[in-house]
Amino acid sequence: MSRAKARRPLPVTSDDPKVRVALTVNGEAVEREVSLRLLLSDFLRHELGLTGTHVGCEHGVCGACTVMIDGKSARSCLTLAVQANGTELRTIESVAAEDGTLHPLQEAFRDCHALQCGYCTPGFIMNILSHFESGQPIDLSEEGIRDVLSGNLCRCTGYQNIVAAYRQAAERLAIR
Repeated sequence: MSRAKARRPLPVTSDDPKVRVALTVNGEAVEREVSLRLLLSDFLRHELGLTGTHVGCEHGVCGACTVMIDGKSARSCLTLAVQANGTELRTIESVAAEDGTLHPLQEAFRDCHALQCGYCTPGFIMNILSHFESGQPIDLSEEGIRDVLSGNLCRCTGYQNIVAAYRQAAERLAIR
């Protein structure tokens, strides 16, 4: 005799309370109704189709999910979508020009071979770009660059080429 349990049908969507959020994503106004528990990384990837924001560790350690919120780098896997309400958010999709021309930082990553599998690259780019655009002094010493990069993990490159790309991009952008 089978001991199968009666199953209730699974809901198509969550029964979580929903909240309306309005924010600017890559220069475009976005309004959606979202679950209170929806992570910003999931909002970007699943609601908006912006899959350049990668999810690695889901604990805020690796930095693969880094985006810019109001000009500052932030871990989208540690941020709820409702916390981004009213903010200006930038993802990796905003970095290259609309015609596909790479940003000097992206060019430097390519030219310096600063990526292999590429999974961590969007997070590095967004973190570095946030630092470049912060108006803070840029320390181009090995130690200064590695300090900025310390919040992002890469398992492929050994960081040497990422340091070189950082330095090259800073020089191309005349950042001091």
